[in-house]
Amino acid sequence: MNLQERDKIVIWHPFTQLKNAPLPIFIVRGEGSYFFDDQGKRYIDAIASWWVNIHGHCHPYLTRKITEQLQTLEHTLFSGFTHEPGVQLAERLLKRLPSNQSKIFYSDDGSTAVEVALKMAFQFWSNQSITKTKIIAFENGYHGDTFGGMSVGARNVFNLPFSKLLFDVIHISLPIIGKEQNCLSEMQNALQYDDVAAFIFEPLVQGAGGMVMYSEKILDELIKQCNAKNVITIADEVMTGFARTGKFFASDYLENKPDIICMSKGLTGGVMPLGATSCSQFIYDAYISDDKMKTFFHGHSYTANPTACSAALASMDLFDNKVTFENIDRIIKHHNAFLQKIKFHKSLIEVRQIGTIIAFEIKTNEQTHYLNSMAEQVSDFFIKKGIILRPLGNIIYVLPPYCISNEDLRYIYSAIEEFLNIL
Repeated sequence: MNLQERDKIVIWHPFTQLKNAPLPIFIVRGEGSYFFDDQGKRYIDAIASWWVNIHGHCHPYLTRKITEQLQTLEHTLFSGFTHEPGVQLAERLLKRLPSNQSKIFYSDDGSTAVEVALKMAFQFWSNQSITKTKIIAFENGYHGDTFGGMSVGARNVFNLPFSKLLFDVIHISLPIIGKEQNCLSEMQNALQYDDVAAFIFEPLVQGAGGMVMYSEKILDELIKQCNAKNVITIADEVMTGFARTGKFFASDYLENKPDIICMSKGLTGGVMPLGATSCSQFIYDAYISDDKMKTFFHGHSYTANPTACSAALASMDLFDNKVTFENIDRIIKHHNAFLQKIKFHKSLIEVRQIGTIIAFEIKTNEQTHYLNSMAEQVSDFFIKKGIILRPLGNIIYVLPPYCISNEDLRYIYSAIEEFLNIL
């Protein structure tokens, strides 16, 4: 019995319909922007393994720093204790984050980083004996698979079985071109309620929602409106953080900065799970009290795991190397050149790009997005080409590790053109 057959007996894979799922590809090794399977076939990881791997697989510097940490301190509880990697990482993140951020709270992944942010916001008001229970969020958003994350995300295929269990959220239109005024008006209407606790958003790009992109100018205005009404703003930078949009954080494009920022995915360079939620000082201050009931009673067994923090510190070291941003700029230029070449293709509705993210929306007769049957056709075509592109329904996107070569980018672009030409 081979590994895939053993896998089918004991494993439940994520986002997979179990009845007709093909046997998973057996990956035995990673190197740079490549995976290698048990047959020796090479695959280009064109989506950075669900957007996490930013410096390449098995990067020698990350591997060395993690190994060194494992020989010193692999893990310790973080309530009542601390350690050098956790403190140093918080210091370095705060130097990169907008200047209004002052504290870091660690968790395990993107979903928990969002959960922490929501609980911070709700209890901020509760600690002051103010009842605020409503959240404003964009339609079509995705903020993770925990119950808080599902609640503030879109009501769609991801969470339909749980819809009756989710808390109420005021959803407003995304300010895409042509809907900017609708969005601003809907925000004004939502802010008429006195019990709005926070506004959460994916800054500039909705990832799982289809790599939908929008202008920072409208987001700036929305945050300004929230500030005027004393509503906390939360930026979900789980996907957009760590230079995916061309700047270190998407929030760097904004004049009005969010009060809370969620981070994960690229935080450790994509080699270990770790989440972080930063907040402004006024949020933290609301928890300082002689009343123990005003404590933030939230934590994870692996909060601030030293090994994961050491991986994140090593990733931050690589960002201090000018080569990393030279690679980011190189990818941006190549993406933009291909966008200009392909944007009027007869099989496309739209091509959109920001930073190292480029997305292609394919024309189709189906109305559904994520469940669009085009997805299976796309996956099969590119896997045969040795390219890992996990489409979002009829939307193909390329979001590669920063170490990807120009040759591999050209190969991916060529394969996309070939696919579009046979439709």
